[in-house]
Amino acid sequence: MRNLHLFEVIVMIIIFTQSAAAENMVTIAEGAFNMGCSKGDTLCESDEKPAVKVSVPAFLIDAKEVTVAEYRTCVSTGKCQAPKTHSRNKYCNYDAPKRDSHPVNCIDWADAQTYCTTQGKRLPHEAEWEKAARAGSNTPYAWGRSASCKTAIANDGKTTGSVPGEMDGCGEDRTWSVASRAPNAWGLYDMHGNIGEWVANGYAPDALTHYARGELDYSLKSEGKVIRGGSWDEKMNNLRASFRNSKPPVSGEVVYGSVGFRCAKDAPVVIR
Repeated sequence: MRNLHLFEVIVMIIIFTQSAAAENMVTIAEGAFNMGCSKGDTLCESDEKPAVKVSVPAFLIDAKEVTVAEYRTCVSTGKCQAPKTHSRNKYCNYDAPKRDSHPVNCIDWADAQTYCTTQGKRLPHEAEWEKAARAGSNTPYAWGRSASCKTAIANDGKTTGSVPGEMDGCGEDRTWSVASRAPNAWGLYDMHGNIGEWVANGYAPDALTHYARGELDYSLKSEGKVIRGGSWDEKMNNLRASFRNSKPPVSGEVVYGSVGFRCAKDAPVVIR
């Protein structure tokens, strides 16, 4: 294949950037970042340590969590299966009044992956997710060392709202509409809080050492699947960028009211 002239490369980059914006995705540039326990973070658990340098190829990731309305569109085409509904459990957003703009939750891992596939996307790898969440920072949260309901939807231990005596969901005892808080430095919303997010990888305690070797697909077939970002019903400690959680991919009779997702995809290769 012939080499592209500089002008052609620039045109391709412009088209690619415009396409990403139209899909409401953010392009994350290729490069290494420090993954795992942030410097000075005393709350890190054993599977967050030690921090390692991980190289990640360029990729795109959704700026926002997938909403109920977006997921319902896929269900209406017959390509996606409906998750557990609000009538099943009050914490499930699907078919809940006035929650179309909330993140879809109560959803199994395979159903999240299927939705992403129908959009020409996939679930993000765990290393991709953390790099995007950090947005160039090396602190527990993208904005610094502490979090509150001013920066994320969770339980900060003090904020109350419309539900008496309840602090989950910043006092609302539920999720909020996506993008209810300011985005991180790379334009991504709710990477900390609102809903925990499925990623592609299965859980392994030693995953970081494998990611550092370039094995970003490590443990894809493990039984438990990784969840990142923390949720509306968790304490702020669980919203830290390095915190790792996991659940069985199939919920069964359990309700995953704290779990949703966003999608990612590979960046196109530019041949020089």
